[in-house]
Amino acid sequence: QVQLVESGGGLAQPGGSLRLSCVASGFSLDKYNIGWFRQAPGKEREGFSCSRTYDTYYGDSVKGRFTISRDSAKNTVYLQMNNLKPEDTAVYYCAVEFGRVGDTVVAGPACEFDYWGQGTQVTVSS
Repeated sequence: QVQLVESGGGLAQPGGSLRLSCVASGFSLDKYNIGWFRQAPGKEREGFSCSRTYDTYYGDSVKGRFTISRDSAKNTVYLQMNNLKPEDTAVYYCAVEFGRVGDTVVAGPACEFDYWGQGTQVTVSS
């Protein structure tokens, strides 16, 4: 059974850091584009990071602050978030591009996620 399970969200102060984890099961992360998107209350989903075989995309809103990485042995993807800002407050979703049609989230010029986990809340506040 295909599954993505996120963890690591919580409350952080402005300027602080959090690391999100996403454990995949039922498939190998190495074979697909994988990344993260977020959704803040009342706002549209924002695909801000995608890890492909040869490159990684970051949206302007997170570039230089967030870093995505993979651990193939653990079939896990991470999102290191540094210098957090209140505008980073959102539910964060780990997502993968299987190439299916339907409800999708675009992340940059070359990624379109079609499957994601249940999300983890990140709140940045003093």
